[in-house]
Amino acid sequence: MGILREMLDSHLGKIMGVVLGLLFGWFAIKYGLFKALFVAVCATAGYYIGKRLDENFDFKGLMENLFRERH
Repeated sequence: MGILREMLDSHLGKIMGVVLGLLFGWFAIKYGLFKALFVAVCATAGYYIGKRLDENFDFKGLMENLFRERH
């Protein structure tokens, strides 16, 4: 178990990159490029929103600024 933990600690970004690349490739082959891109965009948006929630980002203030009445 020690060598596996060491590999994960040293190369987590590379491992995640390979896994995400394989998943994207499989989606592109199975469902088509544009559907795979759509899934990738949704996953990226979900990551971004989740990251902001973890950082206690003020979404209410952002929404108020985006949808406020403009004169």
